[in-house]
Amino acid sequence: MNLTPQASQPHNHRILIIDDNPSIHEDFRKILGPADAKLAEELDATEASLFGDHAGSSSAQNFRIDSAFQGQEGLEKVRAACAEGAPYAVAFVDVRMPPGWDGIETISRIWKEFPDLQIVICTAYSDYSWDEIAKSVGNTDKMLVLKKPFDNVEVLQMAHALSKKWQLTQMGRKQMEELDALVNQRTAELRAANARLTGEVAERAAAEEALRRSEERFSKAFHSSPVPMAIQRPEGKACLDANISFLELVGASREAVLAGSTTFWADESTPTVLRQELAARHAVRNLAATIRTTSDETREVLVAAENLELGNAPYHLLILQDITDRVRLENELRQAQKMEAVGRLAAGVAHDFNNILTVILGNTSTQLRNPRLDKKLTCSLTQVQRAAERATGLTRQLLAYSRKQIIQRRPLALNEVVEQTVAMLRRLIGEHIALDMQLAPDLPPIFADPSNVEQVIMNLALNARDAMPDGGKLTLATTRVEIDKVSRARNPESQLGPYICLAVKDTGYGMDAATVGRIFEPFFTTKDPGQGTGMGLATVYGVLKQHGGWIEVDTAPGRGTTIRTFFPLSSEGFVAPSVKSESLPTESTPINDVTILVVEDEEMLREFVGEALGTLGYHVLSAANGRDALDVWAEHRDEIDLLLTDVVMPESISGRQLAHTLIQDKPNLKVIFTSGYSSELFGSEFEREKEHIFLAKPYLPDRLAQTVAMHLQSQGAPAYAHADS
Repeated sequence: MNLTPQASQPHNHRILIIDDNPSIHEDFRKILGPADAKLAEELDATEASLFGDHAGSSSAQNFRIDSAFQGQEGLEKVRAACAEGAPYAVAFVDVRMPPGWDGIETISRIWKEFPDLQIVICTAYSDYSWDEIAKSVGNTDKMLVLKKPFDNVEVLQMAHALSKKWQLTQMGRKQMEELDALVNQRTAELRAANARLTGEVAERAAAEEALRRSEERFSKAFHSSPVPMAIQRPEGKACLDANISFLELVGASREAVLAGSTTFWADESTPTVLRQELAARHAVRNLAATIRTTSDETREVLVAAENLELGNAPYHLLILQDITDRVRLENELRQAQKMEAVGRLAAGVAHDFNNILTVILGNTSTQLRNPRLDKKLTCSLTQVQRAAERATGLTRQLLAYSRKQIIQRRPLALNEVVEQTVAMLRRLIGEHIALDMQLAPDLPPIFADPSNVEQVIMNLALNARDAMPDGGKLTLATTRVEIDKVSRARNPESQLGPYICLAVKDTGYGMDAATVGRIFEPFFTTKDPGQGTGMGLATVYGVLKQHGGWIEVDTAPGRGTTIRTFFPLSSEGFVAPSVKSESLPTESTPINDVTILVVEDEEMLREFVGEALGTLGYHVLSAANGRDALDVWAEHRDEIDLLLTDVVMPESISGRQLAHTLIQDKPNLKVIFTSGYSSELFGSEFEREKEHIFLAKPYLPDRLAQTVAMHLQSQGAPAYAHADS
């Protein structure tokens, strides 16, 4: 490496004089100032002898001279020069500089911070021996001694030699630093290459080990996974491998699956779609498909498929998820939601029809009491009344289906109800059908409405009769069952715990799945036109739901039908005796000074009620909704004795809210609620309001009159007024 000074790196000509004598500073400036030609030649010769350069290679050069008169000042100037980036190369330091630091201490302090500075000690006589100086300051290879008075050439020689030495030192250090950096860089590169090679070797070993472990884990996961999986050859039906879950799903042996002799896809287009998607490098996710097992059973699955390479050979990885039970539950839930929606529609229709039927029945009943009525008109009105009564029965069935009919539940012995109902059934089903009863003894009581249970038995039995036109056997069976989690998983509508099951079984022609999915819908029937309303099973469905039970159907074409109904047990361990409801007074005693506020949103019904009560002698005030009723109340509060209000009304104020508001203002106010829905739908608090009466729609004028008269004469005892006259 070339360590000679480069032309682009001129000498450092900055020199610091540290001496307490100003005249010494002037002497140095004269010597180191503008060069003398003769002196320069002598200097070149000396430099050539010292450094081996050719004489005359140097030219006269000037030095930049700075002065300091004390050691502390000199140290500060050295610091400042380094901070400016133009450090001193040489410093001439006097030994004696009173007061303050002497030359030795100054040199020691400067070298502590700036060890590269070349020093010339200037002394007039020997204050210190050379050994003492070396011991005090050390680094004597960077220090010369100049005796006073000094020779000009000697000063120049020292200045040139030491400044060049300083420069060579800096260059050498810089080149050594560059060399060290180059060595360090190369060393780092070699170490990095070695580490990389070592890492690659380790990575390859780890990759091989990971591959071995991965294959082992894949094999274990593949064979022990509960998810059905198979590795299939892309060109045909044969499989490289299949796990136990896959074999159990398709119901085939491993040998048959591996040989491809088993066709497990129910639809031939499924494998074609899989091959096409995988050939296009598309991953298959959640493809709905059907598996046909070796026992000819179908299972619904979701298929996931991936391209797989084993031993440089392509394969297809098939993953199946059995969703048969989920699909069944989703279908059942969808059916339940549909039935619920139809139920809400049926309830709304029945409610509106009850309002209309109340007007029709009330007006026809009033007109039929006229003894001077024409016979032909009387016959017509009688037919209208009969049609309205049939419509009333139909609305009751709709309310039963929608679980919004009035029921009066009590502890009930199911076997007794079945035996009583069978006595009527024998005359209805005909002699061509054998009737068998299998009633389990000592059954605990159920909590149900007796008339509703009779209706369930009759509807199911008559429906079974119609399924056996050529004769057969009808079986009614009762038993106690305990619904566990397994049983509930098969039917999401079932509930855990003990229940009483009433099963009605026939040997008729049965039903397919599509028919079973609709048999509980209102007005759905498989009978010929005019032979059924389609409300029989819909009514049964509603009754069971309203009682907290459910229905299960087991049927298939050609093997009959079994319908099982489940009733909850009564919390009381005994059967309640049947109680005959007390008849209401047949005649009312109208009071001319009694004022009744009638609140009804149906205009025709409001007019009918007002006219019927007015005919009896009551003073009637009417309102179309709760807000109008409050306005009427504000004007006639003291006159009103009884509030007759519909429960469900528009304008955000219900009948209950209206009654509550008025009773707070007048605690002795009598209240009669009326609705086409069951009173049970309005909550348990409604049933606890003992001072009120509930009048179910539709009702006849006589029932209205009896209910009003009875409540006006009562002391707050609860009562329910049914729609029959």
